[in-house]
Amino acid sequence: MNCHNDRKGNKSSVEYEKKILLMGNPNVGKSVIFSKLTGMEVMTANYAGTTVSYTQGVLKSENQNAVLIDVPGIYSLEATSKAEEVAIDMLNENPDAIICVLDATNLDRNLNLALHLREYNIPTVYALNLTDVAKRQGIQINVEKLKELLQAPVIETVAVRNIGLNELTKKALEISKEDTKLFEGKLTKEERWDMAQQITQKVQTRVDHEPSFLEKLGDLTIQPFPGIPIALIVLSIALGIVVGGGKALRAAVLLPLVNNIIVPFIVSIVDRFVQPGVIYNILVGEFGVLVKGIEWPFALILPYVLLFYIVLSFLEDSGYLPRLGVLVDGILRKLGLPGGNIVPFIMGYGCAVPAILGTRASTSYKERLILTFLISLAVPCTAQTGAFFTLLGDRSIIALIFVYMISFISIIIAGVLLNKFIPGHSDPLLLEIPNLLMPNRQALLQKIWIRFKHFLFDAEVPMMIGIVLAALVAETGFLNIIGSAMQPLVEGWLGLPKEAGLALLLGIIRRELAVMPLLDMNLSITQVIVGSVVALFYLPCLSAFAMLIKEFKLKVALIMSLSTIIIALLFGGIVNNILGFIL
Repeated sequence: MNCHNDRKGNKSSVEYEKKILLMGNPNVGKSVIFSKLTGMEVMTANYAGTTVSYTQGVLKSENQNAVLIDVPGIYSLEATSKAEEVAIDMLNENPDAIICVLDATNLDRNLNLALHLREYNIPTVYALNLTDVAKRQGIQINVEKLKELLQAPVIETVAVRNIGLNELTKKALEISKEDTKLFEGKLTKEERWDMAQQITQKVQTRVDHEPSFLEKLGDLTIQPFPGIPIALIVLSIALGIVVGGGKALRAAVLLPLVNNIIVPFIVSIVDRFVQPGVIYNILVGEFGVLVKGIEWPFALILPYVLLFYIVLSFLEDSGYLPRLGVLVDGILRKLGLPGGNIVPFIMGYGCAVPAILGTRASTSYKERLILTFLISLAVPCTAQTGAFFTLLGDRSIIALIFVYMISFISIIIAGVLLNKFIPGHSDPLLLEIPNLLMPNRQALLQKIWIRFKHFLFDAEVPMMIGIVLAALVAETGFLNIIGSAMQPLVEGWLGLPKEAGLALLLGIIRRELAVMPLLDMNLSITQVIVGSVVALFYLPCLSAFAMLIKEFKLKVALIMSLSTIIIALLFGGIVNNILGFIL
């Protein structure tokens, strides 16, 4: 359900009596608290005038409901990033209350934001979360003293076990009816940090304790040994789940369901009402809209997408991804990127759009340019990855590995060159390492569902447009015209059949559509590899191109996109000639 005020103060069509902001640093358990308080009935949206997304849901109680808005995680309100700007805008929209989540294991760092929020004079309740983890680490906090020093309610919570959440809900709704004591004046950044440390010293004590298994494992994962072997094991398991699980799900469930039940049913209905001809072929022919519109996105792409989102969400919520960033910092440094940029990189294997947005966390414009170009050039999104697994995995695992080796090598070479020639600087690695925890099931399911829902809405519509275009081009004879016009390039340089020109045309709409038409062609192993290499480097999809324009303006977007097209066609031809000579 949706109830938020835009920046002009206009309310949406569904209204609630109260609007409460959920705020805090990243990795403090905010998403778990949000999922517990709102359940699965949530919506995500981009904040008005930006591409910064937030999630909102309904906070329910016996007497009243309120809209709860999960503000993007931030460290301060200095407005040094888009997320911080959005947080400030939301605070200026006069919310009725704030739930500020504090990490009990890193209290002084969290109190900096808490003290800054106090200056807005909005009723605030503090959720002291992860208190169970703090106790295991020998950290004891005097909650009553903390309440006194913050001059606001403090509720101890263990969100994953629902401890303190009912009291938190009641207190948030209760204080929303109160007037807040005005805090006169504003503290400087240095004064806030000093006060945060002073409060922490007064309320926190540490005792000796025996480290838990997860604490010991967390320490080991950021050391070169055994951190690197652990990383290889984790990534191998993740790859096995996505590739092996995706192939099993596709072969055992989805393809038989589509080919043996759904498609025959659709064809039988079309047979009753449509005579054989152009319209019939457009509907259920070789590139039939009603056939490929189900087979391509759901039977061939969906299993890989779903499993990738499960793995990515698990690694995020467990706190492992930042540890991976520490391990790869030395390698990424050669590309001009701190190790923290591994997170947008991995997100790029899901979708280029959020990955490009994720580059906002980079500390310099140079880092953003390098990272965005590498993602656009040679990081296949999860839908395209599924297409590669379908095209190459069923024919030759060696061919699949070969294409991905080209991807990794090109990322390294392009990164080194860009780091050398793009002016600017790269900052040292500044990366928060959260506690290593087992993800909360409800929060994990909610995150997977939101991402999967976005894929269905964001990818299915452009893919259907591409399938309709493919059917029209194939059945109207326009494919022959395209094939003749592109013959020197497609048949001559790339060594592909003229029908492959359709893949280049559709690849502009969605990256995986540069691969899917190749599935229905009788190609040699060389042609399959060449087609995959071209698709790998080809123009980012229209959504990614639009995001490039929004983030970097039209000139940079055109330079990046034209570069990827030239590299795709150049290297496709080179691979064709080399493999043709060898094989």
